[in-house]
Amino acid sequence: MNIQNNLLTTVKLCLSPHFNDRPINTIIDLIVIHSISLPPGKFGGGFIEDFFGGKLNPAVDPYFETIKDLRVSSHVVIDRNGSIIQFVPFHLRAWHAGVSSWQGRDNCNDYSIGIELEGTDDLPYTEVQYDSLIKLIALLKQEYPAISSDRIVGHCDIAPGRKTDPGPFFDWEKVGIPNAVEF
Repeated sequence: MNIQNNLLTTVKLCLSPHFNDRPINTIIDLIVIHSISLPPGKFGGGFIEDFFGGKLNPAVDPYFETIKDLRVSSHVVIDRNGSIIQFVPFHLRAWHAGVSSWQGRDNCNDYSIGIELEGTDDLPYTEVQYDSLIKLIALLKQEYPAISSDRIVGHCDIAPGRKTDPGPFFDWEKVGIPNAVEF
């Protein structure tokens, strides 16, 4: 796996319509780690792809009715089997962070890369997810040298009180991140 033309090679590409341009002269210097499962607590089924692709069928699950009008995306998702799907090229702004701030800078979508792990706050992530995440972080740090280990955060860090992911079961030490949030 490499990065060519702002896309990962050898991964599934499922382009989302939910993105826009970053502000001019933006330096990408933050990675935000999230978790997602659709419906909540259930894995597989392709519903994350449908959601990020704007194709989620609200009739499939009652929860989908509550999120059907959201326009959300992430740059990539790492599923429970460690497979990576890319939804937005890295040079573009994915809509993953919402109302957010890191170290006094608002609108984290402007300068961050969003990585979703298929999971929940109350279950451990899989070893193959960590393997894929570690490789992906190394590639991103090489491609975007302003991203250092202390600029890899959870959604909970940039939206405290509003978001809790990736949750207390996420092993920050496993991915070599020294500034883990304590739950």
